[in-house]
Amino acid sequence: MTIRPIIGLEIHVQLATRTKLFCGCRLEFAAAPNTHVCPVCLGLPGALPVMNRQAFEFAVLGGLALECDIAGVTKWDRKSYYYPDMPKNFQTSQYDLPVASKGGFTIPTVNGALRRIGIIRAHLEEDAGKNLHEGLNHTRVDLNRAGTPLLEIVTEPDIANADEAYTFCVELQKLVRFLGISDADMQKGQMRFEPNVNVSITDDDGTEYRTPISEIKNLNSFRSVRSSIEYEIRRQVDAWRDDHDYTLEKRGKQNFGWNDQLEVTEFQRGKEESHDYRYFAEPDLVPAKLDAAELSGFRARVGELPLVRQARFIKSFGMTEKDCEIIMADRATADLYEAAIDAGADTKILTKQFVGVWNHIASASQQSVAQTGIDAAAVTQLAQLVADGTISASAASQVAEQHCKNINTAEPSNARDSVDLAAIATELGLVQERDENQLAAWVDAAIAANQQAFDDATTNPKKAKAALGFLRGQVMKLSQGKADPKLAGQMLEDRLNKSST
Repeated sequence: MTIRPIIGLEIHVQLATRTKLFCGCRLEFAAAPNTHVCPVCLGLPGALPVMNRQAFEFAVLGGLALECDIAGVTKWDRKSYYYPDMPKNFQTSQYDLPVASKGGFTIPTVNGALRRIGIIRAHLEEDAGKNLHEGLNHTRVDLNRAGTPLLEIVTEPDIANADEAYTFCVELQKLVRFLGISDADMQKGQMRFEPNVNVSITDDDGTEYRTPISEIKNLNSFRSVRSSIEYEIRRQVDAWRDDHDYTLEKRGKQNFGWNDQLEVTEFQRGKEESHDYRYFAEPDLVPAKLDAAELSGFRARVGELPLVRQARFIKSFGMTEKDCEIIMADRATADLYEAAIDAGADTKILTKQFVGVWNHIASASQQSVAQTGIDAAAVTQLAQLVADGTISASAASQVAEQHCKNINTAEPSNARDSVDLAAIATELGLVQERDENQLAAWVDAAIAANQQAFDDATTNPKKAKAALGFLRGQVMKLSQGKADPKLAGQMLEDRLNKSST
């Protein structure tokens, strides 16, 4: 028996607009229930929607990044639902003329190769409200989320296994964040996944069976995507073994939920087909049009895609994939890094400082590096101060932290004026001593106070390395960290070489 999983994904990405898709209500996570609603998103009679232009632009950018064909004319459709969290009893979506279609998204695989997953469509639609059950003996409905702009991305069933699905979701999150079209914070429900899973089973006599398609609804973590798909594949194979009539032809499509505690899928209902939604063109909204000149401008805004840029960073700047994950967390941070490179910063030192210094400061305030307010001049200066030995690598953190404090306390108009990190280093007493006479005095004092270590370094090969390190540490201690460790080390080695001869 040969088993081949067939996996596609439907992904809802909340777009990073300030207001909803068809009205001016503000988007705010965890606001008091039903405080950001109006006649439009409540579906009151006579209320007329107006399309959010920025949401449309974000959808076009996302479609281009997914290598899709972008429609010159796209329209809106009503998709009928009768759920408590859908106040209009229909969802405004796109059916036969989506904003983007026929694309593909390339992802890395575990063996280092690249694999392209087909994209059927990416279309705009509004989100529903939220049913609240927890701790209640009844259901409450919060409509703050109703009307939130979503980009729904539907893949071809090209995904081969749960690990590929996991990677696709991770890389897609990176992409939409890099483009700036979504924060894609899964804890806030800004990115939700719905795998469609079934299995092709070929028995010993060559007969192929296909199990029913299971759509696993509303997953909000990468882990649950992988775990639910792995479980569902096993469940479907076992169900077919028990009953060879467990096939798509005889059972159709089904909706399942994922129980994260028990790590099992749970049957919900049979899945609707397109005709069940009774689509028809939305009469209250005009079609959205895009001409060639506008589309060309959008292509320029997309620019170099993350996977291509990552490959270039690794090749040109000697980064690791982990370095790229931090430095390319958002486009502005990656642009800041490249601006510092263009200004002459040492790539090795700069990468270390982005990962270990600037990212540490940014993470403490839950920001990206670019959001801290630093600019390329400051980043370049800090790398140069370490490269020329003015300050130590460890002192760079203190200088960077003080610079960020200065930015936060300065008047907005003066926040970036006359950036001088060397002055900050001097003020903090972190400038390394490079005067040879002073260094020689510290080296001689360290040797005089630790004659046994000096003797071990010159006469005992087994202890020489450790003894030299100890003496270097003593020099730094005597200098209160002000000695240039590189010059002090060279001077110690000169002393040891002279003594050996």
